[in-house]
Amino acid sequence: MLALRRNVTLEDALRAFSSGVSARMWHMRCGALRRMAEAYVPYWTYRVQYNMAGAAQTRFLALDAVNGSLDLFEFPQLPQSDNLCAMATRNFLPAQLAPVRAEELLREKALRVIFLEGFFKLRGGKIQITREGAEFHIPYWLGFYGDTHAVKCRVLDAVRRRVEGAKATAFFEQWLAA
Repeated sequence: MLALRRNVTLEDALRAFSSGVSARMWHMRCGALRRMAEAYVPYWTYRVQYNMAGAAQTRFLALDAVNGSLDLFEFPQLPQSDNLCAMATRNFLPAQLAPVRAEELLREKALRVIFLEGFFKLRGGKIQITREGAEFHIPYWLGFYGDTHAVKCRVLDAVRRRVEGAKATAFFEQWLAA
């Protein structure tokens, strides 16, 4: 499988999960950090074209191919082979999203992104969406807190270098429970 190169090492992730105010809050609420693991989520990349204030715009957005619930990734251009690496791991989620549903979700999310730039600047409301390239995976670090009776998961995006919120936590906890 192909994956984007991660920007966060195991040591960086351990530091992010075990230092700072947020880490102390997690420790108090859920218990100590017990284990860490990498997980890979499949993404599909799309070319989104639209007309904003008289100028043609193109964006490259990636949507998770599991259920479309995670935040979009935006790239200045399609990921190139030097940004991707071949991975062999059991810690990956399978793509389950139907292509038609993926395009619907991407359209909704892309409209939200575009509207943040200025709803009234969008000309004609026409957005062209084209799926580009092959599936690739994005790495995440998972931190497991608690004990054997109640384990909670905390998520770190290993590309964008940010701790994710409740949506990503629920996403991975649901996968782990299945």
